Amino acid sequence: MTNATSDRDRILVIAPHSSYRTAPFLHAAHKLGVEVLIASQGKYSVVSAYAEGLHLDLQDTAKALAAILTEARARPFSAIIGTDDSTTELAALAARRLGLSHNPPESVRLARRKDLARSCLRQKGLLVPDHRRIDLRQPLIEQARNVRFPCVLKPLSLSASRGVIRADDLETFSRACARIERLLVKEQVAERDHILVEDFVPGVEVAVEGMLSGGDLAVLSIFDKPDPLDGPYFEETYYVTPSRLDREIQAQVREQVERACQAYGLREGPIHAECRINDTGVWIIEVAARSIGGLCGRLLRFGTGYTLEELILAQALSEPLAADTRKGGAGVLMIPIPQAGILRRVEGVMAAERVPDIEEVMIQIREGYELVRWPEGSGYLGFIFARASTPQQAEAALRAAHACLNIVVAPLWKGNAAVAHVTTSAA
Repeated sequence: MTNATSDRDRILVIAPHSSYRTAPFLHAAHKLGVEVLIASQGKYSVVSAYAEGLHLDLQDTAKALAAILTEARARPFSAIIGTDDSTTELAALAARRLGLSHNPPESVRLARRKDLARSCLRQKGLLVPDHRRIDLRQPLIEQARNVRFPCVLKPLSLSASRGVIRADDLETFSRACARIERLLVKEQVAERDHILVEDFVPGVEVAVEGMLSGGDLAVLSIFDKPDPLDGPYFEETYYVTPSRLDREIQAQVREQVERACQAYGLREGPIHAECRINDTGVWIIEVAARSIGGLCGRLLRFGTGYTLEELILAQALSEPLAADTRKGGAGVLMIPIPQAGILRRVEGVMAAERVPDIEEVMIQIREGYELVRWPEGSGYLGFIFARASTPQQAEAALRAAHACLNIVVAPLWKGNAAVAHVTTSAA
């Protein structure tokens, strides 16, 4: 990398205070000798990277943009990266104003808004589910008349499968609408009067991690998701690489994801895609202008020798890293939360770590903290990483390690707000 003391080596990373992607970016920057400034709303955070960073009001785009431009005048940035869906558009706006490599802000917004994204891809001839918007302010019965069951309901802009619910009939459709509406109000989501309803697409699901440069897509990895994701909720669990799909099917996945990026107008930086594959072809479920990020990004070490965040930072500095192709298989289990409540303890961690081919078992949630399941939740209990001679062996190791764990959860009684607070604190 270039000299870390020069202005060209300073990168602005815009992240929500709750983002699990921030720490991996900071770690990658340290390894590469790059200076990173974190921009977030964490003015009073106990985490130094937030407290000492650039403080923004992410709910006020104009003020946030002005603060970034003021900081850039004091000392320029070489690149700006938005870590999460809620910050990618602001990053694109700031990069455009500063003349830095960027995606068009309108393209980022198009990819983030599920209803706009579906319509765009349909117009370009890609396979996407039949879909329509539901107005939560209007009677649901009339709007459900043309809905085919099973269907999937989802917020227009939340990520990580939050609020995504399958409905098989009118009763479950109505309950899902009410449940999503409560989540949107609680989270103060801007687009909370409408949700998307679309046909359920059966088939095998894969994730694609890639990097755009001048509009050209380089696929870093295709991840198999061996557990079926049929609902009623869509919490992800296993990611295994390299994909065991036929090469011809993998080529089709690459082609369709690249077509989706071109349809949106995305040109630079990381993309994370989700696709379903069945006899009809490759269906685009999502293409986001961001990385999968967080600890899952470590899986890219298997195929490239670097973490995903290292690859993103290096490309942002126009100094791409040469891939170190490795043989074998790797995988991660995002440990699902078995039930809602208060985490008491996780037993069997040492036994899980002793399973052959397991690299690490990480428990992220501490004892005494509340566990929230999907579709309202968005966090995992932790992660298990495996590396083996084949992807099949990596998956088998993950399943064996998971079977070693006994997750002890106490109920959380929420008679009223005061009781809930006391119960959580006492735990």
